[in-house]
Amino acid sequence: MPVLLYNTMNRCVEEFVPLDDQQVGLYSCGPTVYNYAHIGNLRTFLFEDLLKRVLQLSGFSVNHVMNITDVGHLTGDGDDGEDKLEHMANKTNRTVWEIASYYTDAFFKDYDELNMIRPSTVCKATDHIQQMIALIKRLEEGGHTYISGGNVYFSIDSIPDYGKLARLDLESLRTAVRDDVEADDNKRNSKDFVLWFTNSKHGEQAMMWPSPWGRGFPGWHIECSAMSMHYLGESFDIHCGGIDAIPVHHTNEIAQSEAATGKPWVKYWLHGEFLLDETGKMSKSKGEFLTLSLLKSKGFDP
Repeated sequence: MPVLLYNTMNRCVEEFVPLDDQQVGLYSCGPTVYNYAHIGNLRTFLFEDLLKRVLQLSGFSVNHVMNITDVGHLTGDGDDGEDKLEHMANKTNRTVWEIASYYTDAFFKDYDELNMIRPSTVCKATDHIQQMIALIKRLEEGGHTYISGGNVYFSIDSIPDYGKLARLDLESLRTAVRDDVEADDNKRNSKDFVLWFTNSKHGEQAMMWPSPWGRGFPGWHIECSAMSMHYLGESFDIHCGGIDAIPVHHTNEIAQSEAATGKPWVKYWLHGEFLLDETGKMSKSKGEFLTLSLLKSKGFDP
């Protein structure tokens, strides 16, 4: 019996045909470890676990790679705001390393209690800085980057099909102004995004590394591209995540990955929907959310 998947890229149900008959390459965006996962987050990981089990029951061997974002995920979508781990560390008088370690352990405690199959590989962003730098250099050599204000930006105008996953209207985006995103005067195009931050934008951070462009830290999007290609190759089968990642994070991942390699990056894009409560989508930014431990304390069995 064939496996049928809804591919976000093509907006239709397709029969799953892997690039390699022997093994399926599956990458899933893991947690940003600055707080507990809420049950909306866990819903997406449960969806990915179900997908993996279906593939395995259908006779496929699955190489599942999941990242841990422990640096570079800012509080704003437009390369603005604080690093989320840095913010929590300052708020709780702990180090960013303590925050990352504590919430990574908490995440996998929930993961195991929900009886999910652990990924084949779990990769932390902070362990793969050199892979990110190498990918940025590759983009630089291909003419896809520019330096402004000390930071390295990806130019979306350097590729012909930016926004194809989200089906973005680029002409409208060029003139649109979002009230919730801080304007970055260093950008040539408002949708350009940072590949490498130096202290010229965010000042001295707890997590910074040497690079050809100065001491700094990677942008969020380059992390997933570098780690997925490191473990799964320049083209692989399935990339999963939440639907909130489509318009920015996954769009930018595709742009930089395919600009670097010149070939299609991911064959099937699968996304989990939001978990809704009476106020709308469940979100950490609201300040109140349901965790697995809270549900257990109320008598629910995971």
